[in-house]
Amino acid sequence: MRLAIIQARMTSSRLPGKVLMPLHGVRSLERMLARVSQARRLDKIVVATTVNSTDDPVVKLCEDLGVTVFRGDEQDVLGRFLEAATAFKGTTIIRLTADCPMLDPEVLDQVIAGFEDGDWDYYSNTRTRTFPDGLDCEVFTFDALEKAAKNAAPGPEREHVTPYICGENGFKMGQLTFPADFSHVRWTLDTAHDFDIISELLSRLPDDYHWQEALAEATRKPCLLGLPEDLLQARVEKQPCPS
Repeated sequence: MRLAIIQARMTSSRLPGKVLMPLHGVRSLERMLARVSQARRLDKIVVATTVNSTDDPVVKLCEDLGVTVFRGDEQDVLGRFLEAATAFKGTTIIRLTADCPMLDPEVLDQVIAGFEDGDWDYYSNTRTRTFPDGLDCEVFTFDALEKAAKNAAPGPEREHVTPYICGENGFKMGQLTFPADFSHVRWTLDTAHDFDIISELLSRLPDDYHWQEALAEATRKPCLLGLPEDLLQARVEKQPCPS
């Protein structure tokens, strides 16, 4: 069972409520779910949110869309993932985060294929970044998740799910890389500025865009690459962007 688990909550410290903010007229999590559902190598999608009442709107959205929801602890996200994986009998676990509304289903399929083509405990496109930030996919076995949940220390190892697996703990690790390095491009939703950039970029793209189409469009208006200001000025003449 290839189980995609999308972690989502309303109480982000830097941009509260971001998962339900309308990106070019469509709520962010709804956009992401539409993208993820286009992947060919998934058997089930679950949104893992918290038991807090503040996340009732996340549950309501998923119910309206017919998407399965699992509710667990807010801080122990690793434990939440293990409980969700156990409840839905996942054997291959795909970890996604709701701050990636531009996630590309083809990239997701490529990461899953890479995991399945080798004898890996963990496979991703994030440990050595070549894809834009915001196309993040991690795939790991249920056994690796279970071992991490048993042994990870309180704090960041449990809040961010995979640090224990990615540490020096004997797991077999694989990596998908792109031939060119676009790790400087930022399309993750974490701040109000990110929201403006992604909204503007989506307004210029068809619904079924590929990430390289987004890259081509952003290259024509480089502020949509989401580059840090100093790097943007070093690369191109500054252009007006959303404020």
